[in-house]
Amino acid sequence: MPRLFSSPPTQGLFSTQGLLLCFFRGLRYLITKMGSRGTAVALSRASRIRQKLQAALEASVLEVEDVSYQHSGHAGVKGVDANETHFNIKVVSAKFDGQSLLKRHRMVYDLLGDELKSGLHAISIVARTPQESAPSNA
Repeated sequence: MPRLFSSPPTQGLFSTQGLLLCFFRGLRYLITKMGSRGTAVALSRASRIRQKLQAALEASVLEVEDVSYQHSGHAGVKGVDANETHFNIKVVSAKFDGQSLLKRHRMVYDLLGDELKSGLHAISIVARTPQESAPSNA
């Protein structure tokens, strides 16, 4: 078991600084013990989706909307926790330049493969290049 407290309680353990120190040491311990999955455990699925897409696609626009509430009772999610199962995703990225719509969607699906294997049921994707999302000059 890690040593979470560096000083006896008489030296201000319950002060703001003492509590923060304990919190961050405990957090560091959990992350160390869980490895890279430690940070993912604390994040919502929407946050993980944002993180993965932003890191890989360097999106100039990234919108992730949880619409799971619209699908409660849906056959695909009956009997399971229906939280964070359905998302609308809009992503604008220069990495989509020269890619077909099918290829863009495959890129997004590939990036979210782990999520799809662990409870993400459906995503609706709008994938555009910066030129396609810019207002027309006409």
